[in-house]
Amino acid sequence: MIPLSHFLIVSAALFSIGLAVMVTKRNAIVVLIGLELVLNAVNINLVAFSQYDNRLSGQLFGLFVLVVAAAESAVALAIILKVYRHFGTIHLDKVSSMKK
Repeated sequence: MIPLSHFLIVSAALFSIGLAVMVTKRNAIVVLIGLELVLNAVNINLVAFSQYDNRLSGQLFGLFVLVVAAAESAVALAIILKVYRHFGTIHLDKVSSMKK
């Protein structure tokens, strides 16, 4: 059995990488990938802590987070596509306002 500390280390690394990507990058798609890394780090924590509980609530909540993340990705990619069609770029620095 893998100890809980290994799961927490992997989760902290994923969370840190995702947060660093979200803060430093200016490409909308790369920021979205960073957000997905953060959400996957949360899921690892939920499942790891659920391993020590007799109930399946952590695993079910992790599955719920995966479904919400998939829906969020679809909506965010649709918004990014509309921004690209309107402004001609997906770089967040160049998109200064939503009206032109």
